[in-house]
Amino acid sequence: MKLIIQIPCYNEEKTLEITLNDLPRRLEGIDEIEYLIINDGSKDGTVEVARRWGVHHIINFSQNRGLAKGFMAGLDGCLKNGADIIVNTDADNQYCAEDIERLIAPILAGEADMVVGARPIDETEHFSFLKKKLQRLGSWAVRLASGTCIEDAPSGFRAMTREAALHINVINDYTYTLETIVQAGRNRIAITSVPIRTNPELRSSRLFNGIWSYVKKSMVIILRAYMMYEPLKCFTYFSLPPMLLGLGIGMRFLLLIALGRGYGHVQSLILGCTLIIIGFLTFMIGLISDLIAANRKILSDTQYHVRRMEYETVIHQENTKEGKTAKAVE
Repeated sequence: MKLIIQIPCYNEEKTLEITLNDLPRRLEGIDEIEYLIINDGSKDGTVEVARRWGVHHIINFSQNRGLAKGFMAGLDGCLKNGADIIVNTDADNQYCAEDIERLIAPILAGEADMVVGARPIDETEHFSFLKKKLQRLGSWAVRLASGTCIEDAPSGFRAMTREAALHINVINDYTYTLETIVQAGRNRIAITSVPIRTNPELRSSRLFNGIWSYVKKSMVIILRAYMMYEPLKCFTYFSLPPMLLGLGIGMRFLLLIALGRGYGHVQSLILGCTLIIIGFLTFMIGLISDLIAANRKILSDTQYHVRRMEYETVIHQENTKEGKTAKAVE
């Protein structure tokens, strides 16, 4: 059983070594542990720190491409290097590395394919009151959209099996945390959460340029991810208000006609018909989106099988090379 711990990095020269020093060297149930960093266009000595420390794998971006792209590149690198379990953590040492053992326990027990570490939000001192409440609200929205029971959706401290990683495909450029949970829930990937601890803050969060900016982007990500998997239901909800309002206005007009007082209320008829048409068109968009979603599922399954064959081929080639080298040494 091979575990690779990946760490997305952007100008983490001051904190990366602290994070690496805390990572486990051996874990029960794990035969091999390797470390991988994603250098997301760092301008400082992040890569030099990683090389000096002895990180096994380094993925380099020539310019900053964002947390979501870095996360996906890390998964790709871990899969190509034969990871059976992948753990993602932050370079600012926010998460207690000792809890990696707790994080992977449900996977080793065969109870889950993805595990998210739930931080003690209310006890975290460097989180403001507003941030704590927004974290709770965001996690509730993700639970609603994904059909899961994840307590701390924005947590980046998570573990997943090789099989789960093959299914993950983050589309947005902002963050992977919310979208991956919605994907896992809608794709019926076994997902759970475990309580974890956090370390004192070493630097301020770079994802939070502003509370309301984060809220706006997060809402868009959750809504978009939900619409990808439940487009008909989502657009049906959107179509109901104008359609029901239009029907109500139309019935009022018909009642006035029946009472002989319909003259002078033609504008109500026009408004009612317009609202009904808007609602109907919105529902039709939902039907078309549902057909597109069905095709997307087929493409997603195709991508899964292609990725699986690709990574298995790479691993087989590496094992063949190692076998030939071992024979040459003998």
